[in-house]
Amino acid sequence: MNLSSIHVPHIGFDRFIPLDWATCALRVRAGLETSETLEALIGEKERSDASRKKTRSVLKGLWLAPRADLIPFADRGAELLAEVDASALAALCWGMAISAYPFFGKVAELTGRLTSIQGDCASKEIHRRMAETYGERETAYRAVNRVMQTQADWGSLERVDKGRRIIRRTPMTISHDGLTAWLIEAALRYTGKAMSVATLEAAAVLYPFSLNQPLAFIVSRNPALELRADGARAQMVAIQ
Repeated sequence: MNLSSIHVPHIGFDRFIPLDWATCALRVRAGLETSETLEALIGEKERSDASRKKTRSVLKGLWLAPRADLIPFADRGAELLAEVDASALAALCWGMAISAYPFFGKVAELTGRLTSIQGDCASKEIHRRMAETYGERETAYRAVNRVMQTQADWGSLERVDKGRRIIRRTPMTISHDGLTAWLIEAALRYTGKAMSVATLEAAAVLYPFSLNQPLAFIVSRNPALELRADGARAQMVAIQ
């Protein structure tokens, strides 16, 4: 593929980010941890200045200094820390990652779709489909591997056969209304358009989570979301 004459989307999320780093960054945003603690945590594994700088850049986009349109969303996510238990930390980081980094979201969506029937798939299938958008580049190939490694560390999948196959893990049940609504908003921010309630119940990009709450009711009570009628029976959800 000749990439010189076409626009190739920005990757952005090109590092392995362990869950403890991501949650520490979240706690820094919530005022519960210091940036020095996060720097020390990163320094335990990232030995070179260049590696630390690249990792810090991903964490800035994730929690520390997200782009302007995501700041209120990130702040609401940080506020949820006081209401949910430790098992929900991965859900908060996941929602922020798919909102801030389309590349991360696309890998998640493809993984959710390709594992939806049998529960597993070949990693080369994800690489092939990502290459259709991001090109046959070594940087994109490595970034996909790092996102899959990150998602495995966050508890959503297992990499087997030396990473050649991925297995979807049992989804985490989300029962907190506020976190459910926040994850719905994350999915809407990733897709960039309204979605039907029925689609949200099985959204591929949210494959690690089971939203078993009455979603229409939760959306109707959340000020950040809007429930719309589309046709005779379809209910659509959009960001206010």
